[in-house]
Amino acid sequence: MEEIRVEGGYPHLNDTAVTLGKFDGIHRGHLRLAKNVIARKEEGKKAVLFAIEVTDHMILSHRERKALLEELGIDILMECPLTDEFRRMKAETFVSEVLVGDLGTSFVTVGEDYRFGFERKGTPQLLERLGEKYGFEVEIVPREMDGRRKISSTYVREELRLGNMEKVTSLMGRPYFVLGEVVHGQGLGHKKLLPTINMIPDEEKILPPFGVYASVLHIGKKTYQGMTNIGTKPTVGSEIVGIETNLFDCDENLYGASCRLELFHFLRPEQRFTGLDALRRQLAADEKNTREYFDLTVYRTEPV
Repeated sequence: MEEIRVEGGYPHLNDTAVTLGKFDGIHRGHLRLAKNVIARKEEGKKAVLFAIEVTDHMILSHRERKALLEELGIDILMECPLTDEFRRMKAETFVSEVLVGDLGTSFVTVGEDYRFGFERKGTPQLLERLGEKYGFEVEIVPREMDGRRKISSTYVREELRLGNMEKVTSLMGRPYFVLGEVVHGQGLGHKKLLPTINMIPDEEKILPPFGVYASVLHIGKKTYQGMTNIGTKPTVGSEIVGIETNLFDCDENLYGASCRLELFHFLRPEQRFTGLDALRRQLAADEKNTREYFDLTVYRTEPV
């Protein structure tokens, strides 16, 4: 997949299928739009996801979004900063000069509540009329709902900040995940507690509440269940926010390996214990609860 950041001008493309939005979390509604443009690849079109750039507080970090879209089959991820020039561009100007003139768009798909252009005057209905004028097809996608509530990035963030991982999985259509490399920690887990691997999340990524989670790690073609602590590990005096995972039934040296960590269930908040013995007892209980959770739960073992 090609990644293009718009800086001063737009690339010149031909016969593209384009979807438009922020796409910071790629929830179920976003997936539907992405699959619409991917389906048009059968007609020889390039599948383009045009994303208004979000720089911080992202459900998916930049590299995570890129990896997911590449897995899905998007050809081009175009990231457009929300500059004053872009904000002031009239809706028809954006369509005629950018979508048609630069991107060579022949198909556009957006959600029914999508807005664009100066003062957000561009609507899906306007896009349809402009499609007839400039010769491209438009498909408007209905809202993806969770009961009576629309699925949105705001909704996902709310549930993520509460640690409701099962709800997050439902809204996103896949588990919340972290991409990264296995790095060296303090070594206390291997020496005094349980053997663990450590990851440092991307700076712009939103994390769920500090605490312990039932998790699954994908590394290469192998998959491991485990339990993950997100936080600063107050009992051992750490101040660095990190992600530490004890993998069940794994004795491999994984340092330096790239991996994908999925969080399925919030077990308990992070807490300070009176000493290592108390922490050991709690970790044993955490492992028991995690194994029971996976024994009782049907979960996805392959990345989406």
